[in-house]
Amino acid sequence: MSELPTLPVTFRPSRTRAILFTLGAVMFVTVSVVPFVLGLRTSECLSFVFTGAVLFGGLALLARPRIVADETGVTVVNIARSRRLTWAEIVQVTLRPGDPWVFLNLSDGTSLAAMGIQPGMAKESALTDARALRALAEARSTASGQLQG
Repeated sequence: MSELPTLPVTFRPSRTRAILFTLGAVMFVTVSVVPFVLGLRTSECLSFVFTGAVLFGGLALLARPRIVADETGVTVVNIARSRRLTWAEIVQVTLRPGDPWVFLNLSDGTSLAAMGIQPGMAKESALTDARALRALAEARSTASGQLQG
């Protein structure tokens, strides 16, 4: 097994975040500047600025996913929700070919999408991160015998 990452460690889709924040900033500036260039009334300009801020906020939500692992467990932050898990609750960490992100199989029989590791734009990085999270779960979980490769 490879060396475990030093805790705490945060996994997040860096390229996706960079693109989303850049796109959001460009959209905000464009939508905010155009009404002033067109000479619209102040109230109309403000509505455009507000719309640009809403668009930026939406893209910022899409950039929110991350997985934070520490000594006591894992915090999975997805677009709209976050969930705290102890290491013992994680039975299996999977990232199969074609999966959009990592899935955590939990001791209660459910599965949790962990969008903080996404192979879409950075496949090798996602595979490395998934292996690291799996290794951490195997090393720290009381159910390590149930983890699969």
